[in-house]
Amino acid sequence: MGSKLTYKKAGVDIDEGERFVKRISPMVRRTFRPEVVTDDIGFFSALFKVDVAKYKEPVLVSGTDGVGTKLKVAFLLDKHDTVGIDLVAMCVNDILTSGAEPLFFLDYLAMGRLSSEKASEIIAGIVHGCREAGCSLIGGETAEMPGFYSEGEYDLSGFAVGIVDKEKIINGSAIKEGDVIIGISSNGLHSNGYSLVRRLFFDMKKLDIHTYIPDIGSTLGEELLRPTRIYVKAFMNLKDEIEIKGMAHITGGGIPGNIPRILPKGFCAHIKVGSWPVPRIFRFIEKTGNISEKEMKKTFNMGVGYVMVLAIKNSEKAVTVRFISALISGGNYEN
Repeated sequence: MGSKLTYKKAGVDIDEGERFVKRISPMVRRTFRPEVVTDDIGFFSALFKVDVAKYKEPVLVSGTDGVGTKLKVAFLLDKHDTVGIDLVAMCVNDILTSGAEPLFFLDYLAMGRLSSEKASEIIAGIVHGCREAGCSLIGGETAEMPGFYSEGEYDLSGFAVGIVDKEKIINGSAIKEGDVIIGISSNGLHSNGYSLVRRLFFDMKKLDIHTYIPDIGSTLGEELLRPTRIYVKAFMNLKDEIEIKGMAHITGGGIPGNIPRILPKGFCAHIKVGSWPVPRIFRFIEKTGNISEKEMKKTFNMGVGYVMVLAIKNSEKAVTVRFISALISGGNYEN
């Protein structure tokens, strides 16, 4: 008789999973806020104590998202330490639009075969993102699913919870005619439009991922894997200084698709095209793919990753805040 069938022979290595948990525990603990009740990860659930004395009517705000097909770029480059930043950013930037301070984060990582080394790189990115957002990574799930994913591939999703006082919820209802929109710069594509980009550069064989692009100052792969910006610090620096009437995270749909989501019924926004620098990667995509300007605007953020709506009297004060000012524009742009 042959050897007996085991779970490991079927493709699931429980010992590797335990090694993975031990490997990531120290870095995950670095994200713990004082409100985290559990001392470590690996329990069946995670506990987080809400400081109810800090809020009159605390409201929890939640959001979930993934990284999308940007993961395919990580697979091609075999570089996995930044997609976790994207994951946190996509979730916390969304809940931030309600004025919520991110409290904690959970992740879901599924792989065909668990590699504790690769999975640890992914978690390192999530930890980086959580520290940038000021929230705690308090739990998650790592699923080993043999036969479900192609060799070396995985999927990644996340879930964030934040908190805001009911009277301080930001929902756009206070927006009035004459208010201004402040655009905060993106860091490139962020995590949207990658199905179009992959179709253009890889499926149509336009460029190799390792091709150096002089105008951009990096290889195509490096630019496409640039992590999504997290806007929590920008908001936290402003929220007690001025009234923020509305905020939008510029993701799929671009500026035309996302700003209307926060405007009161009957309102529209007047956007001055050319009033902000556009990262060169967008012009490169537009030219290489012969893509219309309309298609570009509804697919990509075009250099604006987040917007805030303020009374015009507060606009100058807002852009002089150091952290906001640093994000208004950055390197690798064209006017």
